[in-house]
Amino acid sequence: MTAPGFEQTQEVFLDAHVSNDASIDRKGKRVQVGGATVDSVTFAEAIQLIGQRLRSNAPPAYAVTPNAQHVVMLHSDPKLKAIYDEATFVLADGMSLLVAARLLGHRLPERVTGVDLFQALCSESAELGFRIFLLGGLPGAAKKAAEVLKARNAAVNIVGTYCPPLGFENDPVETQRTLEQVRASQPDLLFVGLGVPKQEYWIHKNYRSLDVRLSIGVGGSFDMVAGITPRAPKWLQNAGLEWLFRLSAEPRRLWKRYLIGNLRFLEIVGRQWLSAEK
Repeated sequence: MTAPGFEQTQEVFLDAHVSNDASIDRKGKRVQVGGATVDSVTFAEAIQLIGQRLRSNAPPAYAVTPNAQHVVMLHSDPKLKAIYDEATFVLADGMSLLVAARLLGHRLPERVTGVDLFQALCSESAELGFRIFLLGGLPGAAKKAAEVLKARNAAVNIVGTYCPPLGFENDPVETQRTLEQVRASQPDLLFVGLGVPKQEYWIHKNYRSLDVRLSIGVGGSFDMVAGITPRAPKWLQNAGLEWLFRLSAEPRRLWKRYLIGNLRFLEIVGRQWLSAEK
């Protein structure tokens, strides 16, 4: 599976201008979509900006990749809203955000999905020797995803994987073990696949003390790359109907999230549109 615009990202990541200025982290403007402040960047620009951050001496940072479900969560979870507001990179994972932005008179040029970002950054990092750690996913998924990525490019430097037990964040012993696993590997890039909002809470709480250059929440990306969870066909992704594929695969688990959640998202965006029209 190839990330959109992947061929175009190979050079921009390597040629990213090195700077210690924090202003390199954003290109263009951020736009408000239903309470989420999202970077208006292309996939290639996102890779370039992340490359600049990784090659600089900037302090530890983190990225989030919102979709419609996340926007709905932000309205009932002030803590999560603050985490999104503080993120160095806020990249639009869902097609619904692009459509909503257009309705609101803004522009988000294209999706920057967590799974595509994960794969592209792993591949590009191989050229610079950045160290990568995969945390979370279904049991065995991170390890299998690492094998898949290394099979594609032997230079990908994945220095560790770890799948903590369910509920580890509430167990001081397991929490410490997880932190020690990451610290011992000294990664430059930490991908966290614990699901939303657990991964964002965990990253925000620990990213500074871990001293990782960039931590990114990527949801079920390890499971998809490992082939454990199927991904929608490309034409459904491009049509913005990836959610429908997931719903059809797991209707009992996901019907509330996608059907009720999408209606709530429309309501939130509608209120923003009406407010702007006044």
